[in-house]
Amino acid sequence: MSSYLGDYGGPVDQVAVRGIRGRGTHGVLAHEKRDGQEFSVDVVLHVPTLRAGSTDDLADAVDYSVVAQKAHAVLVGPSLDLVEAVAGRIAAEVMADPRLVAVDVTVHKPQAPVGVPFDDVTVTVRRTRDDVRADTPPEAPVRAVLALGANLGDPYATLHEAVLDLSVLDGVSVVEASPVVDSAPVGGPEQGRYLNAVVLVDTTLSPRALLHACQDVETAHGRAREVRWGPRTLDVDVVTYGDLRLDAHELGLPHPMAAGRRFVLLPWSMVDASAVLSEHGFTRPVAELLEDLLDDEEDVVVRTDLTLPFGLPPAT
Repeated sequence: MSSYLGDYGGPVDQVAVRGIRGRGTHGVLAHEKRDGQEFSVDVVLHVPTLRAGSTDDLADAVDYSVVAQKAHAVLVGPSLDLVEAVAGRIAAEVMADPRLVAVDVTVHKPQAPVGVPFDDVTVTVRRTRDDVRADTPPEAPVRAVLALGANLGDPYATLHEAVLDLSVLDGVSVVEASPVVDSAPVGGPEQGRYLNAVVLVDTTLSPRALLHACQDVETAHGRAREVRWGPRTLDVDVVTYGDLRLDAHELGLPHPMAAGRRFVLLPWSMVDASAVLSEHGFTRPVAELLEDLLDDEEDVVVRTDLTLPFGLPPAT
């Protein structure tokens, strides 16, 4: 039993349904899609059960027969290439119940074409409530804050082009770009200084879809993730997405390091004087967070000679 308290009250317990079986046509090989094979799945639900245990009422419990039916429908349903996709599809179907805090799904493929003697092939995925939120598009456009940085090649040209790339993304509308700042590297190996900026956008993409769109822009400019905090052609981080707070796979919101980064807070405060940021459960003005940081005039310098698309030149 976890000490976490679920949204529906009480500690989070586990309910498991194991060995759900079905014949499916999932796989990348032609004979797998033609002939099919047997699959099975184990589903572990992380859900508060205190109320159901007290009332003894099915209406207060997650109906595991429904969970089994959803899993079985995916197993025998339309063909998918990867077991990972099967597991992910089942997890998404099961997490449609808002009472669930998380789900673990293990798909077994004992007849997989491995080519050597073996007992089983399994893929296990976990999806949390925050993962669901990360993949849910907003009902109306949401204001998001993106932080850009570059220190390889021609950083200014890269930032200039990146803002234009962001502006033509489906579901993204650039509102305004901040002045450019020149900053010293933080952490990582010895490297050159960065040019940084903040871009305000309105988006109809889900948080994770926005992240992936930003990563596509990075990739288009030759971003390689080889050295942690190493030099880069382009970095595009999602700092905030409305007032959403998330701890999802590959995406934490607000960005967990933003409150301690002058090269983010300074240009952000210049493009939005009323900006606020949540940190450790407390919401504070960005300008106030900036004042808390050591002010080294060589650390972050405003480049009055550089202007980005959708931006105004900084005051001189």
